[in-house]
Amino acid sequence: MSEIREQTSASDQPSAETAAANRSEPVVQGPSDQADGASDPAENFITIDDFLKVELRVGEIKVAERIPNADKLLRFEIDLGEEKPRQILAGLAEYYEPEKLIGRKVVVVANLKPRKMRGLESQGMICAASLGQEDTPAIATFLEDVQIGARLK
Repeated sequence: MSEIREQTSASDQPSAETAAANRSEPVVQGPSDQADGASDPAENFITIDDFLKVELRVGEIKVAERIPNADKLLRFEIDLGEEKPRQILAGLAEYYEPEKLIGRKVVVVANLKPRKMRGLESQGMICAASLGQEDTPAIATFLEDVQIGARLK
């Protein structure tokens, strides 16, 4: 499993382009790095008002289990500091053993419209990072002790 690691200083680490070249991986370019200039980079940005609509909160995984007859989905119960834990479904079954995730503090999109999958309602989304379809997702978590329900800004 991947976890976020602190870097001692930026100068101690190779640049993303150097690291990618050494691993023969493609370099991921952001909107301002586009070489051809085909699209307006401003089209890829959101406003601060758009960002503030997304409610990212710290949650603690209380229950993590496989869903019968679902190869990719895990069912979680996540404590966000509310009256009762949220049920959240996530396509992480191929990458994580559910019992090892219990007790982890994760980043949750708390105001996502609920959605039914496999007859169960998912009441949010767990944030994870990956570079592509074949890359193993790394669940966004914390190095510091963060209070359950805290809002990310």
